[in-house]
Amino acid sequence: MSNGDIFLGEVIGTAILILFGAGVCAAVTLHHSKARAAGWVVIAFGWGFGVLAGAYTAAPLSGGHLNPAVTLGVAVDTGEWSKVPLYIVSQMVGAIIGAVLAYLVYYAQFRANDDISTAQPTLGIFSTGPEIRKPAANVVTEIIATVGLVLPILAFGKNDGIGVGQIPGQDAGIYGSGISILLVSLLVVGIGLSLGGPTGYAINPARDLGPRIVHALLPIPNKGTSDWGYSWVPVAGPLVGGLLAGLIFNAAF
Repeated sequence: MSNGDIFLGEVIGTAILILFGAGVCAAVTLHHSKARAAGWVVIAFGWGFGVLAGAYTAAPLSGGHLNPAVTLGVAVDTGEWSKVPLYIVSQMVGAIIGAVLAYLVYYAQFRANDDISTAQPTLGIFSTGPEIRKPAANVVTEIIATVGLVLPILAFGKNDGIGVGQIPGQDAGIYGSGISILLVSLLVVGIGLSLGGPTGYAINPARDLGPRIVHALLPIPNKGTSDWGYSWVPVAGPLVGGLLAGLIFNAAF
């Protein structure tokens, strides 16, 4: 894969991921949304479908990592580190673009946040936050949840039943076939339902940091704080989890 393909694939794929993910959070959270208060299950499936759409789109170009933690896990497994910075920068750019697009989709609802009677903090639409703020416990949650994402992704590539059917003439990257991307999307739904309660399951530094930057910059009325004091947790936890997943995979497989 060329550097240009990697950049385009990761930017487009991550932008789609965040558009769907931040979009479903906005749909459930904001007043005057037809999906308001639809609940956690809807959010978990919305993020899972975001992974599905983003990874399918990006896979022919870049392998469809869409997540620095996945990129680190793959690098530990393969020993190929030269393109890691390109992947991570591309994912951050895509996450920022996706967050802006989600804002534009719900522009009228965000502007309606100037009504004091219904105004609400909006950071949860863009980024994660803990239900109980205990940084050590929050980091451990993110590490474990990210291992639960990255280790199966690496294992999918070793499973002969999943790894068949590559696109002719294309590098399938970390995904052996289309079915593996579907499985990853369902995996993300499962993580959200099972492990997302304590911290909101960032499991992806770009997914959290890029939209948090956008939240800080956007002119949303009464938007509340961007909570930079917590922002290191959904970055450090998934990065450690991705590295651990790569090490565990190398040791076990």
